[in-house]
Amino acid sequence: MVMRGSAEMTTRRITVLYDGECSLCTFQMKLLTWLDWRNRLDLLPLSDPRAQKIAPTLTREELLEAIHCLTRQGRIYRGARCLRFVGMRLPLMVPMACVLWFPGVIWVADKVYQWISRNRHLLSRWFGCKEACALLPTGNHDRDV
Repeated sequence: MVMRGSAEMTTRRITVLYDGECSLCTFQMKLLTWLDWRNRLDLLPLSDPRAQKIAPTLTREELLEAIHCLTRQGRIYRGARCLRFVGMRLPLMVPMACVLWFPGVIWVADKVYQWISRNRHLLSRWFGCKEACALLPTGNHDRDV
C-alpha cells in the first residue's frame, strides 16, 4: 500500500487500520477508496509495521477484532463507531452514518459488527469475496488496498 509519511497520516488525514489478510476486509477497503472522493482516508493494513506505531495503546489482538480509525486529534474508534465516524466524512455514506446516531442503533450495530467480525473468514468464503475483490478495481487515488 502506498501511503504518505506517518506524521502526515496522524495529523492531516484519518487513518483506517484493517486486517489485510481478510478478503472481506480488503473488499470493504476497496469500496472505501471509491467512496473517498475527497481523499480523506489513509487505509493501512495491520501487516504494515506502522500500524502498531499509529495505535500503540492497542494490542494486535484488539486490532484484529475490528476495523479501527485514528482521527486527526488522536482519538480511536473501532467497529461500528469507526464506520459511523468514517461515514460522516464520505458523502454517499452519510445517510448510513446518520442512522447510527439514533438512540440504541449503535449498540445494535456493534453487536452485528462483532458477529460479522468473528465470522469474517467464513463469510468471505460463503460470499466469494476473494473473487469479488479481484473484479473490483481500486478507486482513483494515490494508494492501493
